[in-house]
Amino acid sequence: MLSKPMLTVHEIANLLKMRESTVRAWIRDGDLRAIKMGRDWRVSVKDLEAFMDDHANRPADDNED
Repeated sequence: MLSKPMLTVHEIANLLKMRESTVRAWIRDGDLRAIKMGRDWRVSVKDLEAFMDDHANRPADDNED
């Protein structure tokens, strides 16, 4: 069962202050894990957080949540 709702490309772009085309490119290139639902893509919060961690310039502190 999903613990959090899935995010749309539009919601991710707004959240990160980026263009939707950039988010779609991450999905197309396989960098950001997404699920195709009809004509739209959905991304779990967990997958977005993992993507952000993977692209950070340094590792997160162990005591951060």
